[in-house]
Amino acid sequence: MPVTEILLPTPSPADTPPARRGGIVAVGLVLGGALSVQFGAAVAALLFPRTGVAGAVTLRLTISAVLLLVVCRPRLRGHDRSAWLAAGAFGLALAGMNSLFYQAIERIPLGPAVTLEVLGPLALSVFSARRLASWGWAGLALAGVALLGQGGFDRLNPVGVAFALGAGAMWAAYIVLSARVGGRFPGADGLALALAVAALATLPLGIVDGGAALLDPQVLALGAALAVLASGLPYTLELLALRRMPTATFAVLMSLGPAVATLAGWLVLRQALTVLECAAIVLVIAASIGAVRVNAAAARRPEPR
Repeated sequence: MPVTEILLPTPSPADTPPARRGGIVAVGLVLGGALSVQFGAAVAALLFPRTGVAGAVTLRLTISAVLLLVVCRPRLRGHDRSAWLAAGAFGLALAGMNSLFYQAIERIPLGPAVTLEVLGPLALSVFSARRLASWGWAGLALAGVALLGQGGFDRLNPVGVAFALGAGAMWAAYIVLSARVGGRFPGADGLALALAVAALATLPLGIVDGGAALLDPQVLALGAALAVLASGLPYTLELLALRRMPTATFAVLMSLGPAVATLAGWLVLRQALTVLECAAIVLVIAASIGAVRVNAAAARRPEPR
């Protein structure tokens, strides 16, 4: 038991200020969403032997799209050509991000895969900030990747590494396109339509890869669990968290994704990592948090007149 638990009394809910309680709840929501996403990825890996990678991607996206379309019932009229093009591009980014990431985790452990994938949003953050400090954090991330290579990219499988980096690039595109779609469609309508595009884009290859297994009741049950864990539940928890905490704090907590993925890979898939690989993951997490804090500070700084 830590010393602080012995010396400090645990405050009761009645003694805890409402703002502090709200902050604790918000942190719990973000971490719950992160756990849901990464354990959902572990469930996907369990599906691969039965459906193939493309089949698992199709199950996740199709079930997620159906659920969101039923809930949102997006309006199809009243949108111009640029809005539909943005939604279509957003859907293709979703399809590419999920397909490449699942191809990666079939070949390399979940923790390193997420660590490499995070480099996409990190690069986007660095280039958008255009500040010297951001490049310093980018250097730290590259040091983490170099350290990950010292553990042996051959041990990680070079093709899996390439897929993870490709997924990171698609994640960066997802972030940019998500902002564009959010400005053209109300609520979650744009996401629902983009998920439908993503499902349709992956359906042909998913059917070829998964075949009749996609209609097996047990596989469908796992696919539904995957859709809920990897899409429905985290989106909901993150939305609730963003109503209770600043965006910058939310982004810092989301940077812990590689650590959560490592935990999920170890618990569900029995994937053990070397000390060097764990140290590399810590460096990339630190770089992500640092870059987020630089961007947040830049956003708060008033523009010169």
